[in-house]
Amino acid sequence: MNKSRILIVDDSKTIRKVLLKQLASFKAELFEGEDGQEGLEKALEHMPHMIITDIDMPRMNGFELCRQLKSDERTRHIPVLMLSANENEEYIEKGFEVGATAYVPKINASRDLLPRVNDILEKSVMLRNSKVLVVDDSKYIRGIVSRGLMENGFGVELAENGMKALEILGNLKPDMIITDLNMPVMDGIELCENIRSRSELDDVPVLIMSSESDRRLMREMMQRGASGYILKPFNLDQLVIYAEKLLSDHFRLLLLDKQRLTHDRDMLVGSIASLIQALEARDPYTRGHSESVAAIASLIAKEMDFSESELHDITLCARLHDIGKIGIPDKVLLKPGRLTHEEFSEIQRHPLMGAQILKPIPSMSEIIPGVLQHHEKIDGSGYPYGLSGDAIHLWARIIAVADVYHAVTSSRPYRDPMGFDKALEIIGSATGNHLCSKCVSVFLKLIHDNPDIGQGHFESIS
Repeated sequence: MNKSRILIVDDSKTIRKVLLKQLASFKAELFEGEDGQEGLEKALEHMPHMIITDIDMPRMNGFELCRQLKSDERTRHIPVLMLSANENEEYIEKGFEVGATAYVPKINASRDLLPRVNDILEKSVMLRNSKVLVVDDSKYIRGIVSRGLMENGFGVELAENGMKALEILGNLKPDMIITDLNMPVMDGIELCENIRSRSELDDVPVLIMSSESDRRLMREMMQRGASGYILKPFNLDQLVIYAEKLLSDHFRLLLLDKQRLTHDRDMLVGSIASLIQALEARDPYTRGHSESVAAIASLIAKEMDFSESELHDITLCARLHDIGKIGIPDKVLLKPGRLTHEEFSEIQRHPLMGAQILKPIPSMSEIIPGVLQHHEKIDGSGYPYGLSGDAIHLWARIIAVADVYHAVTSSRPYRDPMGFDKALEIIGSATGNHLCSKCVSVFLKLIHDNPDIGQGHFESIS
């Protein structure tokens, strides 16, 4: 995920310096403005995810800055935290009137600022990519609800009835659905039932809008799968706050579930890694091979601008690329001399066996292609399927380069480790037929820019 951007606006250089130091823990991009006018200019230039502003400043004060930000479609969604030495109730009320999200007295900043910033950024990240489907037969209601949501950072899709909403839901999974209850063609009750009957939509929160205040109906809708119920006519701010609360609760539950799955996966990976260590411990010549291949593959992937999530997954994939060798008999795997045709065929089974080991584990599905295809070759002469060119998964092509380099520069029972220049010569001769040219090019750039790799010090630059 991209870094959050925070703009600090204060006419005191000392205060800005203190705030920059306090906010360093967020690892966000931090920008400064000396007064409201410069703050407005910086906001339009950098489009921050949050603005922290003083109130009493020359040229343009914090109130006017906030007012102008909220009157501009480009910036009205940016949350503004007002930080002031003035604790006067009128000041605080005026701050919220002009659209501030939060107000923190400077005297309490050391205690309250960071938790408040964290809450606002979490909400900002949540809303930044959130899509809401608004369903209502009234064009007027659709208009004001969508406008209110967009002004607060939501993305919005519109539908005039339940049937049209289902058509949209065939191609889009929104983060929330806000629907009227009484509509022609298909009403909110039937729409809610349809949504809850679909496994791919079952976890999407549904907020019902209705002019009917019957308690029995409200309970019935909650029973049918609604997440909330709001009465018309409603205050637009009330609707937006309610939507934010539902989404916030929903995302927190998803985050907890993800953390649980990540913990379970990490425990599982730890167990598998132990198996690989045990596998490599059988053969002193391959000890540490998987970790070294993972380190090199990770460096190549980082140079290719993989996301943090992708870097994590390809590193795991590279660590587990030889997991299938667990099923290869020692007499074949540890044979010091040349393998017979039958023995080499046995070795060639290890990518398939690795994929079979990982297949029952849902969280491993993303890495299976890399494990399965790391011995495929660009010219189609590899195994197990004889894939060629771009048909080979990119992760597998990256791992293949790392695998070859570490293999030729390591000791083997039938030969001494090859030198750095010889290893590059072998990789060069394999480029374009066995190894991916693009992946080799990136690897060679890494070698050129970081000579430590040639000495086996992969972790020193990771």
